[in-house]
Amino acid sequence: MSENPSERDRAMNRDERDRRRKLAEIESLGVRAWPSRFAASHTLEQAGGTYRDLDGDGLEAIPEAERTVAVAGRIVAIRSFGKAAFLRLSEGPGTLQVHVRRDVLTERDFAVSKQLDLGDWVGVSGPMFRTRTGELTVRADALTFLAKALLPLPEKWHGLTDRDTRYRQRYLDLLGNPRTREVFRRRAAMVSAMRRFMDGEGFLEVETPMLQPLATGAAARPFQTRHRALGIDLYLRVAPELYLKRLVVGGFPRVYEINRNFRNEGLSTRHNPEFTMLEFYRAFSDCADMMELTERLVIAAAGAVRSGEPAVFGEEEIRFEKPFARVSLLEITGSALREHGVPLEGGDLRSVPPLVDAHRRLDLPLPPEESAGKLLLSLFEALAERRLVQPTFVTGYPVEVSPLSKASPDEPGITERFELFAGGLEIANGFSELNDPDEQAARFGEQMAKRQAGDEHAMDWDYIEALRHGLPPTGGCGVGVDRVAMLLTNSPAIRDVILFPHLRPREGR
Repeated sequence: MSENPSERDRAMNRDERDRRRKLAEIESLGVRAWPSRFAASHTLEQAGGTYRDLDGDGLEAIPEAERTVAVAGRIVAIRSFGKAAFLRLSEGPGTLQVHVRRDVLTERDFAVSKQLDLGDWVGVSGPMFRTRTGELTVRADALTFLAKALLPLPEKWHGLTDRDTRYRQRYLDLLGNPRTREVFRRRAAMVSAMRRFMDGEGFLEVETPMLQPLATGAAARPFQTRHRALGIDLYLRVAPELYLKRLVVGGFPRVYEINRNFRNEGLSTRHNPEFTMLEFYRAFSDCADMMELTERLVIAAAGAVRSGEPAVFGEEEIRFEKPFARVSLLEITGSALREHGVPLEGGDLRSVPPLVDAHRRLDLPLPPEESAGKLLLSLFEALAERRLVQPTFVTGYPVEVSPLSKASPDEPGITERFELFAGGLEIANGFSELNDPDEQAARFGEQMAKRQAGDEHAMDWDYIEALRHGLPPTGGCGVGVDRVAMLLTNSPAIRDVILFPHLRPREGR
């Protein structure tokens, strides 16, 4: 049942009622309340930049017609003096002052100017000049009303401080907090740099399915949906890996994709159920090649954002410079255990009983499957991961936790795989791709035998068939775009670098 007008009016706050009254006044002057367009000659930033170096005399020396601009923006400040007013307009990074005068505007335009509020959108045209205080200003010869803000700007334009509101109403966060706008400009520059790098290396950008018939590509819980026309269940992808490798089989030797992955798992400062990955594959390459390529990629991305300056993340200074450190999983986990008074050496780091005992002595939860590889990885994540502040490649991951990686020919039970860490965050994962179809089928079979009740993952026989048609030696890597953005913008939580992160609903809504 819809509200009647009197109920709706009572629900409005006083400020909104006043703004609606002003909108009605503007309409009564014969002005469209919600016009469709405005023909701007410059952005505010362009207008300011064009005349920034000219003083008042320099501007006056230019004929008015040649220094006349048409600009539009949101009103972020008003200083009214009866027959004149100064407006400050904002449009993204640019701001510009506008001088409104009764003896210059038409009677209707000036009447409209008296009904303006902070947050309204207007367009103006007129010549540029400098005020007596030297401020670059547009003299409004014409004023066009573009949109009324029926609700006020956040906290009188001083920005939002409540973190939850900033995430839920990101548009207000962007309006009120210049730092937030800068974070997302830097993120965009970073992604553009990644794309330029991959293109420059001869990779082809592709798109693979978001909706997939099987939950494959990573050990993560998927989101499930139903396709009515086909009558089948589909899954939002947890990773594009198996489709990208199909493309290598099909004759594209260098492919990459920058797109969303979805994992129906927990929320934290490092995890959002929807996140962005750059994933790439190169034929005739191995794990070592991928480390070298990933190192150059991350340095290029950092250069686009930091311009040679070190990244500051929390209280740490991170230098994305060659060469990144390298350490084995066994070595760094053993070192961390010794520091915690649990000295495990050599074979003990590959044996289930001592690894279980280490968990119990350190009061750490055991992983669901108590294999040596998963126990070792659990200890690494709990004790060592956050210590990796400077960019560091960790190598030597066990087969049990690397089902798509090629086994090392030199170390039994170990794969040709790396993960890249910086700022205590895992930011990339790569390996020599397993291209033996029989071994891959056996690995999948082991996964299926060990899966937990309710696990939606299934054997991907179509991918096995693709491998049977021949996947050349191939290296691959996935880079967490959001986490790299966290590091390069000093953002402590992944929600700070995602425009519209997922949140629990507010009570009563």
